Amino acid sequence: MIKQLTVIVLAVCLFSFGKQDRPTIYLIGDSTVRNSNQAYWGWGSLIGEFLDTTQVVLANHAMAGRSTRTFRKEGRWDKVKENMKPGDYLLIQFGHNEGSKPDTTRQGYRGVLRGIGQDSITLDWGNGEREIVRTYGENLRRFVREAKQIGAAPILVSMIPRNQWDEQGNVKRANQDFGLWARQIAEEEQVPFIDLNEITAKKYDNMGPEQVKTKYFPGDHTHTNYEGAMENAASVIEGLRNVEHPLVKYIK
Repeated sequence: MIKQLTVIVLAVCLFSFGKQDRPTIYLIGDSTVRNSNQAYWGWGSLIGEFLDTTQVVLANHAMAGRSTRTFRKEGRWDKVKENMKPGDYLLIQFGHNEGSKPDTTRQGYRGVLRGIGQDSITLDWGNGEREIVRTYGENLRRFVREAKQIGAAPILVSMIPRNQWDEQGNVKRANQDFGLWARQIAEEEQVPFIDLNEITAKKYDNMGPEQVKTKYFPGDHTHTNYEGAMENAASVIEGLRNVEHPLVKYIK
């Protein structure tokens, strides 16, 4: 009986150690990474279908409607840092909610300054509350550096393409603004960059506007259904392979 109990206790300890020893992949972003609406899905909710989750843990902290500014302001980034440990990974994808002029109105609550500079503005919310608003690139830079300080490995990911097309019949890219700035910060900070925007946009170009709309976008031009999110998750996996990232060893 004592031997049996010893074996059971040992097995439980080994199992617990194994779970704790697994690296965690943290995801931060907006609704295109995590969405709880039944009609719409984020790719971060489905990327586990491509990974061996007995070897790696997924922690999707993305939240609908958030920008690089509000994700930090609301304390969501602090919660991620509290749990992050050396050897973990961090995938960062923002861009869909950054575009408004930053101010104290409802419309400007999520907005950031454009570019990758270190310039900033200070907003006065009244009652002595002041907020420093920085550029999109600087916000990414701070996520990357703080993750590195913990010993985690950050990866920057460009935003998924919207269902918007140019006059030549190609999907509009983000390679002149948010996608470009994410790439520039990745190069500056010497971290991997997955051009999710371009990888998926090429797939859309081959399909054409009508098929993309019918197959992936049930409502607006930003949020995909399950099939669209699965396609974007597959694009992230393709991006990991392209940069020959160590996470490739966890792909099924």
